[in-house]
Amino acid sequence: MSRADKTKAVADLTERFRSATGVVLTEYRGISVSGLRELRESLRGNAEYLVVKNTLTKIAVEEAGVKGLSDMLVGPNAIAFITGDPVEASKGLKNFGKENAALVVKGGLLDGQQLTPDEINKLADLESREVLLAKLAGAMKASMSGAASMFAAPLSQAARTLGALQAKATEDPSVLAGAGEAKAAEAAPAEAATEASDDDASTEEESTTSADDQSADAEAPAEAQQEG
Repeated sequence: MSRADKTKAVADLTERFRSATGVVLTEYRGISVSGLRELRESLRGNAEYLVVKNTLTKIAVEEAGVKGLSDMLVGPNAIAFITGDPVEASKGLKNFGKENAALVVKGGLLDGQQLTPDEINKLADLESREVLLAKLAGAMKASMSGAASMFAAPLSQAARTLGALQAKATEDPSVLAGAGEAKAAEAAPAEAATEASDDDASTEEESTTSADDQSADAEAPAEAQQEG
């Protein structure tokens, strides 16, 4: 490899380290070319799997400011540069490793935090981002549905009550007629009281008129005597 090629390779690795959300360092000794192709396919969309040269990778790690990988760059290494879902990338490595014991996970980094092989294995056992989002969406939908039912309950109850009343009135019209009679019965006492009040006033008026007439009759003979 020429000097220019090495410089380009270092620059490419440096950029990958800087742009990746995480990396997983593996040893691929004993994996066939077709096996590496299969692994790359399983990681597609979540990580890029590249066989690297240790000397160039150490330079790139230093230039990118990555800590914790240099000491592990021993032997034939390949790195999974995570660009998508780290859980799915970890699952791809774990599933491939179940059938290919030659793949050895040595460690890695996620969001700047160093990960041990055991932690990467546990990461693979988590639910993917899509599954978690689907569960969250389902929980939110259920909550909204519950709230809608709660607000709609009084309206539906009122509708059922009115519907029952309408059905009852259709079967027995007196249900509504009875309501009118009840109102008329309530109004009757008030009308009777008004009429009684008017009668009392009329009686008092007649009494006053009669007294005035008697007073006038008593005064008439006295006036007649004076004139005689």
